[in-house]
Amino acid sequence: MYDWITPNWPSPPNVKAIFTTRTGGVSKNYNGIYSGLNLGDHVDDDELSVRHNRALLRSYLPSEPYWLKQVHGVRPIWIDNDDTHLEGDAALSRCGGRVCAILVADCLPILLCDSVGSVVGAVHAGWRGLAGGVIENTISEMVRKDAEIIAWLGPAIGPKHFEVGEEVREVFLKHDSASSSAFTSTSNGKKWYADLFTLARQRLKDVGVNRVYGGDECTFSNPERFYSYRRDGITGRMAALIWLADTALE
Repeated sequence: MYDWITPNWPSPPNVKAIFTTRTGGVSKNYNGIYSGLNLGDHVDDDELSVRHNRALLRSYLPSEPYWLKQVHGVRPIWIDNDDTHLEGDAALSRCGGRVCAILVADCLPILLCDSVGSVVGAVHAGWRGLAGGVIENTISEMVRKDAEIIAWLGPAIGPKHFEVGEEVREVFLKHDSASSSAFTSTSNGKKWYADLFTLARQRLKDVGVNRVYGGDECTFSNPERFYSYRRDGITGRMAALIWLADTALE
C-alpha cells in the first residue's frame, strides 16, 4: 500500500507527476531507520532492498527514471540526450515517456511544466542550490515565448525546523534583500530558521514564474510519512518524478 502524493496543480493533461513517501517498500536496515520505500542507493541501505523498492516504483511508470548523481549544484540535465554523465540537480525532458526524477529527504523538490505540456522538469533545491541559481538555470532552459511555466513545491523541511547560520542568511541577502522575510531568528538569537518554500517562491517570481502551488508539507515533523536527514541523520530518500505521457507507452 502506497501513500504517494499527486501534485494538486493545473498542469496540462499529458503531464504526469508523483511524489513518493516512505510508506510501502521493503527497507528495514539498522533498527528500521530506512523502513519503507527507500529509493536512495547511496545511503548504505541494503542494495537488494533498494533495487526491490525501485522495481516497485518502476511498475507504476512508463519507463525507468533517469536517476541523477545529485551534488547540491545548479546544473540542469536534459535526459532526452541519453547522456550517461547524469551529474546535476535538475532533470528536464521534452520527450514522451521519459521520467525525470530527483531524490530528497528535506531538500525542496520542485516540479515544473509549461502550460502547453511540451516540457517538464524536476529540481533538487537545497539551500546551496537555491542560492547558486538552480531554479534560474532550469527555467532558462525550459522557457518559450508561447507558454507559461507552472511550478509545484513538494514536501521539504519546514520553516520551524530548518536551522542555519548567519552565513547562509547573508548569501541570500546579498542576492536580494527581500529574502530577509524567509528567515526567523532562533530563540537564542544566534541562528536562523530558513523557509525554503518562501525562498523558492521568491526566486521563481524573479524569473517570471507566478503560478506556484504546493509548499505546505514538512518532512521533519512527520516521521511516519517522510524521511528527514535533519531529523534522523542516517535515513532513506523519497523521489519526485514527472514525465510527459506517451500514448504508445501508457
